[in-house]
Amino acid sequence: MKTTHSKLIRILIGFAATALFSLLLLKPPHTFDLIEAKLYDIRFKLRGSIPPPDSVVIATIDEKSLERLGRWPWSRSVLARLVDRLNQADAAVIAFDVIFPEPEAHDETFARAIEQAGTVLLAVAFDFEHRSDHTTADPVLEQSAVVSVEHDELFNSYPPIISGGMLTVPVKRLKDKALGFAHINMFPDEVDGTLRWESLLLGHDRFLYPSLSLRAAAEYLGIPPERIVVDATRGIRVGKVSIPTDHWGRMPVNYYGPGKTFRHVSVIDILDGKVGRKELANRVVYIGATAIGIYDLRVTPVSAAYPGVEKSAAVTASILEQRFIRQASQQQNLFFLLGSGILLSLLLSRVRLVWGALVTLLVLAAVFLTGQLFFSSAGLWLNLACPLNNIILIFMAVTAWNYAFEERYARQIRAMFSSYVTQTIVNELINNPQMAKLGGERRVITVLFSDVKGFTTFSEQHTPEEVVALLNEFLGAMTDVILKWGGTLDKFIGDAIVVFWNAPGPVENHAERAVRCAAEMIERLTELQQAWQQAGKPCLSAGIGINTGEAVVGNIGAEGKKMDYTVIGDQVNLGARVESLTRLFKADILITEGTLAALQPGIAAGQLNGIAIRGVQQVIVKGKEQPVCLYEVSMLKRNEPFRFSECPAGEPLRLTEK
Repeated sequence: MKTTHSKLIRILIGFAATALFSLLLLKPPHTFDLIEAKLYDIRFKLRGSIPPPDSVVIATIDEKSLERLGRWPWSRSVLARLVDRLNQADAAVIAFDVIFPEPEAHDETFARAIEQAGTVLLAVAFDFEHRSDHTTADPVLEQSAVVSVEHDELFNSYPPIISGGMLTVPVKRLKDKALGFAHINMFPDEVDGTLRWESLLLGHDRFLYPSLSLRAAAEYLGIPPERIVVDATRGIRVGKVSIPTDHWGRMPVNYYGPGKTFRHVSVIDILDGKVGRKELANRVVYIGATAIGIYDLRVTPVSAAYPGVEKSAAVTASILEQRFIRQASQQQNLFFLLGSGILLSLLLSRVRLVWGALVTLLVLAAVFLTGQLFFSSAGLWLNLACPLNNIILIFMAVTAWNYAFEERYARQIRAMFSSYVTQTIVNELINNPQMAKLGGERRVITVLFSDVKGFTTFSEQHTPEEVVALLNEFLGAMTDVILKWGGTLDKFIGDAIVVFWNAPGPVENHAERAVRCAAEMIERLTELQQAWQQAGKPCLSAGIGINTGEAVVGNIGAEGKKMDYTVIGDQVNLGARVESLTRLFKADILITEGTLAALQPGIAAGQLNGIAIRGVQQVIVKGKEQPVCLYEVSMLKRNEPFRFSECPAGEPLRLTEK
């Protein structure tokens, strides 16, 4: 019953943790966003690089070009020659990842080259830190805006990621001749500054402008801006290509690999004719800086220093190949979270603590590998932060419960077994489990035997209920005294009590403790007798025998079946014989010369005030040849000096019966 209850509690703990993380999944805190972002980056690194399409090339403003053409920015006559070369090589789309906001002496030459090519896209940039409420309509720029929007009412709840701001555009001569314009703004994640998203659309003056990567892909596919369809808050269609986006028109950048994964060709090699139609024909050619010191380095999941122009190339390539990273829906993430949480809860309810840690590690690995598999093979971005943290929380909570349950169960077991053996033995077994093995050790102990006088006759004269009730009252009172004096309660043998000291733990003054315990037992019995008399009940009397000597202490019995932690040996038997002689000598407490010898340090130190020890007689008990001197112990007033009398001389009394 307890096991079933415990299993149910563990399952409920797991379900409760999973329910909590289901709520966090709907609106995760900043910490979880950061964890998920880092797990997302790890998936890119584990996936590794993938081959980029041949349709996208980067013409790099690199160190080699700077060495020949001088520092950047170059004369626009050089850029005009570059456009002419690309046009002659039949490049399908020429996309400048560079803004030309200031006039220059050779703008006319550059504009003429742009017009002749007819395939040149120029970049614009939004400055959202400096907003302007007064804008002037620009028909040329507006021709590059996306105007086909479905379900545009949804933008009332999810407006484009950023709108408004000042717009930086190329000079008029260049602007008038270009095929079109697109923004090159990038927005790193607020959680850690890593660039993971591409804002395919930005709002300005009631118009939506595409990113350079989206516009380049559309032009390559022969789709003009007016045929780019925005399904508000859901996605973007470029011809037959459907691009999944979040509510704000963003898509996760599917990085193909670290820098230079895409083909890089040096601008100077194009100008020198070393690179031509074979490498450039019918391709999207991005022109951007990669030389150290002039290009825009970005922190990305695949590299801590990634060229911005290569990010644009990666987005264009993923659109052309329809190779997207799709965020899992809330329903998919919730199903994944619930499935893993419920599975672990059921498993942890059935295994032990050590196996629970292994099971948890296996489920953690399975959840992460499942997320990695979906990411690498299907481009599905499952939320892993909530499931993984949920698994950890379930394990910690269930483990804490297990410890609490086991501790409570251990207390119950300790209390239960303390009813069969003394608390001292229970504690020793808990602290030293090796004690639970068969075997023993020789040790000097003091043993006390107590027995009710005339119990057989008493039992015959009273009903069993009366006998049991009175005996339990007697044994309960004696047990309290025994535990008070630190005795190890060995066993009850009917009406008899067996107690010993100096085992399992060592006790320095064990003989004195036994004697004082015996004296208090007699005092407590006297109180009981008075109460019994007042209640009209029969009275019990008892005799106590004490002996000190070497005995074997340990577990006796059948290992794994039934064992007793007890004392055995000749000195123990002598203690039992001494108790039986209390009737012969009409004494309440008798001790042996062995116990008297053990009391000598206390006597010398004056620690036995209030006690009198009187020599009774030398006896030869059954089974012994050497005489043993017996002493009667009686109580004096509390501060009265210790009294002692020697054992009388004379012929020892030989005893042949118990």
